Order: sequence, then structure tokens, then C-alpha cells
Amino acid sequence: MSELTTISPLAFPLQLADGTTIAMIGAAANYIGKLSEEQRARYHWIVAIRMLDYALTEPRYLKTATISLQTALAMDGVLAAPP
Repeated sequence: MSELTTISPLAFPLQLADGTTIAMIGAAANYIGKLSEEQRARYHWIVAIRMLDYALTEPRYLKTATISLQTALAMDGVLAAPP
């Protein structure tokens, strides 16, 4: 697998409760960039951010990064409920 960029897709798209879909690494980075410092300091976001960073340099971490992002979104209550 080649190096990932902001236009690379996540391992799977993440549907938010407000109808937004995060499907690309760039969209995930934009979402994280809008978090407050307090939110980013929470452990679930620290893990999600770290795993996304790892995936950018080592693409085999992409699925783990996507799952970590999904977990952080769920813990904040913004992930859409499963169908």
C-alpha cells in the first residue's frame, strides 16, 4: 500500500448523527481540527489522533485508525446509531 494523503479514503466511512459522513482522511483531519483543546485532551481523542498520525506514515494502521476514530466519535455521542 502506498503512502496515504488527505484524499485517501478511511478503511470505512463513518456516519455521524447529524447526517455528515467522514469518508476521507482529510475529512477526519478537518473534524479533529475543529475539536476544542479540552476535547483533544480526552484519552479517546488522543488515541484516535495518534493512530491517524501513524496511519499517515504506515498505511497498515489505517483500519485501526478508522476504528479509533469511530470509537472517539461514539464516546462523544456523535456517531450515528447503526441501522
